[in-house]
Amino acid sequence: MTIQIELSPEIEARLAAAAEARGVAAEEYAGTLLREVLASPTTGTGRLTVEELRAMLREIAEGSENLPHLPTSVFTRESFYEDDRL
Repeated sequence: MTIQIELSPEIEARLAAAAEARGVAAEEYAGTLLREVLASPTTGTGRLTVEELRAMLREIAEGSENLPHLPTSVFTRESFYEDDRL
């Protein structure tokens, strides 16, 4: 099947750059992107169930036990904006 689409100059440039970085023609890369998007299941409703939210938060927190423990006193406005003296 052949499909023709209009791309803005910005999107066309981004597509060409991404294709060149992969060493393929822009048309070939666009086809690859389309196949990848259509191959992945899209059952999203834009809403998460409670369990999906918990799973996402667990993934985000994974490895956080290795982060340094900092006292809350280091989280002051001045510590974030120390170079922005008014």
